[in-house]
Amino acid sequence: MQVKSNMPQYKMVVMSDPVEGREKDYNQWYQEVHLPELVALEGIRSARRLRRVRTLGERETYSNMVIYEIEADDIDAVLDNLVSVAMDGQITMSDAIDRKNAHAAIYEELGPEVSEP
Repeated sequence: MQVKSNMPQYKMVVMSDPVEGREKDYNQWYQEVHLPELVALEGIRSARRLRRVRTLGERETYSNMVIYEIEADDIDAVLDNLVSVAMDGQITMSDAIDRKNAHAAIYEELGPEVSEP
C-alpha cells in the first residue's frame, strides 16, 4: 500500500489529438518519450494515458487525455520548471501532436478518493 505524503496533491490534465494520419507516431512518442521525460521532473510522480471510447452528450471532445499526478508544496515551482525545461529544449516534442488544439489544466485534490465499500 502506497502512503500519501502531507504535501498538496494535484492532477495535470492534458487533452490532445494526433495530427491526422500520425496516430502511430503520436502514441509512440507520448508513451515512450514524453511521459518518461515529464515523470523524471521534480514533483511529477506519475502519468497515465487514456483514449476516448465514448462521448456523453452531443459535443465531440479530444481523443486522448493524460493525467499527471503531481505532489508539491509549491505547484508554481513545478510548473515553472516544466516550462523552463521545455523552453530550453530538454523536453522532446513531436510534430505528430496537434499542438494548436491541445489543452492543459491543473487541478488540486479537494478530498480523499471515494471507492466502493
